[in-house]
Amino acid sequence: MSYRRRPPVFRTLLFLLSLVFLGACGGDRDEEAPAETAAEDGLLDLIESVGETRFGDLDAMREKGVLRALVTYSRTDFFLDRGRIRGIQADFLREFEKQLNAGIEDPTRRTRVHFLPVAFDQLIPALNAGLGDVAAAFLTVTPARLEVVDFAASRRMEVDEIVVTHEAVPVLGGLEDLAGREVYVLRNSSYAEHLRSLNEGFRERGLAPVRVLEAEPHLLSEDILEMVNAGIVDITVVDSYLAELWARVLPALVLHHDLRLAEGNPVGWAVRKTNPLLKAELERFIAAKGKGSLIGNILFREYFENTEWIEDPTGGEGRRVDRYFALFREYGERYGFDELVLAALAFQESGLRHDRKSHRGAVGIMQLLPTTAADPNVGIPDISDVEDNIHAGAKYLAFLRDRYFADPAISEADRRALTWAAYNAGPAKVRRMRELATELGLDPNVWYGNVEVAAGRIVGRETVTYVANIQKYYVAYQLARRVREAKDGARAGVAEP
Repeated sequence: MSYRRRPPVFRTLLFLLSLVFLGACGGDRDEEAPAETAAEDGLLDLIESVGETRFGDLDAMREKGVLRALVTYSRTDFFLDRGRIRGIQADFLREFEKQLNAGIEDPTRRTRVHFLPVAFDQLIPALNAGLGDVAAAFLTVTPARLEVVDFAASRRMEVDEIVVTHEAVPVLGGLEDLAGREVYVLRNSSYAEHLRSLNEGFRERGLAPVRVLEAEPHLLSEDILEMVNAGIVDITVVDSYLAELWARVLPALVLHHDLRLAEGNPVGWAVRKTNPLLKAELERFIAAKGKGSLIGNILFREYFENTEWIEDPTGGEGRRVDRYFALFREYGERYGFDELVLAALAFQESGLRHDRKSHRGAVGIMQLLPTTAADPNVGIPDISDVEDNIHAGAKYLAFLRDRYFADPAISEADRRALTWAAYNAGPAKVRRMRELATELGLDPNVWYGNVEVAAGRIVGRETVTYVANIQKYYVAYQLARRVREAKDGARAGVAEP
């Protein structure tokens, strides 16, 4: 049965099932995943056992032998590394699985935790739709959320939501100084909810409302903090523990602990209101293994102190993107790319430094192999000059896009992501990723949450991180362009007689 002939509801179900199959806990977290891929027949066999939409409580989950955990795909919460599942939420869930099965000797009676990755803004909707049993993320408990879900939370982990600005932003004396300003925050977050509440008070006081800008779906709070550090975004709001973590590596961040949108809010995992047994079991687990416990502290140190951070995509000596912007624009127009697509790729490849040479022999700002540039599909044998290097990179990127991803069923955003992936891993490996995605019941024409899952299985985190970084740089450059255009328009308005 081909992917395109499946009805939408069945495709959604099979997609979730494939992630269940791929994300089964299966023992110690350092154990290598099996090399074989999941066959479609195996996925179909899972429908009756774990895949149907259901709303039962913990007793029903134990009877089925499966608890489905909704997680977000991020570099700290949940990710695949050459088939291994890693992340702080994944590890906490493994510990919860041990608690569920304590004293149960018969393996056929044990309950297994399965992971279902969804976008952050889909955690609670998917939970209430019965597609998962627990939303496993550090979700702030808010009145609006309590209207639709219950929480298993601990007072040992309470958070303040604080304002964070770039160091060049004038000093803020109070929350009222946010009136009329743009604040860029995680989509569908408690930050956005609390900013809207702040605006109600502002209106009563005759103040201009905060302009709340919610990030595009693939960006997380850490991405937004990097943009603030780069001066692309002036102001954001995040949990204090995240701000403190990132401030250690992003020196241009200014943390305003005195400007709190919310304080002392517990965070925890969400469950449906119809699941009191599951809630009670989770609360028992959090009391024993949450932050402040030995295992909790170990996991927090592992994922929040030992994270590898990426470089600022918009700063650097001489604002190098400006130096090459005319060339990115010229060859972007020639080959049908937004110039910022090329700029973001170049930053990921070389940090916008033409003197870079990789251990594999790739050279220049676009990090192309001379053999690739000399291939008839590109035909630019000498790429020592920066313009020829950018020209060759743009032409090769266009070749990959037009040869391998021209199917009109592929959206522009996914075509861009798949092309970036092929630039990194090669078109043959991306073809394997798409084939595996099809076998898993995922959409081979969609990168995010689909082909990227297969990529993690085949080549590990490299290509997934590569595409995610370029997407982040692309968004950052777009924001920079918007800010610059707004400033230019303001200057022009002032200059008019």
